[in-house]
Amino acid sequence: MSATLRRAGDADAERLALLGAATFLTAFAHDHPGDALVAHVARYHSVDWYRATLADPACAVWIVETELGAPLAYAVMTPPDLNHPTDASDWELKRIYVLAGWQKDGWGAQLLRAVEAEAKARGAARLLLCVYTANDRAQRFYAREGFADTGSMQSFFVGDVPFEDMIWVKAL
Repeated sequence: MSATLRRAGDADAERLALLGAATFLTAFAHDHPGDALVAHVARYHSVDWYRATLADPACAVWIVETELGAPLAYAVMTPPDLNHPTDASDWELKRIYVLAGWQKDGWGAQLLRAVEAEAKARGAARLLLCVYTANDRAQRFYAREGFADTGSMQSFFVGDVPFEDMIWVKAL
């Protein structure tokens, strides 16, 4: 079945919330405490969160949908909010997720290309991201795509439980 990548708009908030919740739960249910994980998803993958992000001109969001209109992947780019030195031209890949059944179809790389093109159009010299220390699969993907570990770490909280993310960077 074919799918299409496009820039997300205001009408996509509900789709993104469902997709964000599904992909976050799939990615982290194995090692994040249940109640904290559910509360995190309810807050940071809510329709309101996506609606606000889509309305913010500093942010950019993409969605991939099947030919039947089912959402299967997405990415979010924002100004950097990191525990690492940045400059005014840097951008952060805040989220990039693909449903498990579609992960070997190249959608992650296509989403990343869209983010990189937008960051370059906005004058970016670098793209930064956080990747969970225990997410080896994501680390391999980012390394293949030219990202490098900066050596900086950032705590990521799910409820009151901290998890460590590595901050990676790619020169554009």
